[in-house]
Amino acid sequence: MTDSETRLRPSTGARTATQGVCGLVLVTLHVVGGFFVLNALKTTSEGPWDSSVPDTVRLMAGLGLLTEVLAVAVTAAFVALAGLRKWWFVIPALLAMTAVARMVLAPGT
Repeated sequence: MTDSETRLRPSTGARTATQGVCGLVLVTLHVVGGFFVLNALKTTSEGPWDSSVPDTVRLMAGLGLLTEVLAVAVTAAFVALAGLRKWWFVIPALLAMTAVARMVLAPGT
């Protein structure tokens, strides 16, 4: 390995710090997405007169889905550029599937 190739490769400490920051960004996105998905799951009707529940459920699930689509894009960038592991794609996939299922199975009016 030449001297110029050695200078281009980041040190182990710098790589670990970069991956830590990337992980922190992803966890923050997943917490926000999980908040929306959890609200979509926990929203229930107060009675037969409550007609706003389906709209609320779909809004919360849609916001969660939007956040997780953004998280997938950021994850793809971090996997390609920062060397994160591919298992980071599992979290947004699970949250997105939950959001879609809740949107489809929202209570009727």
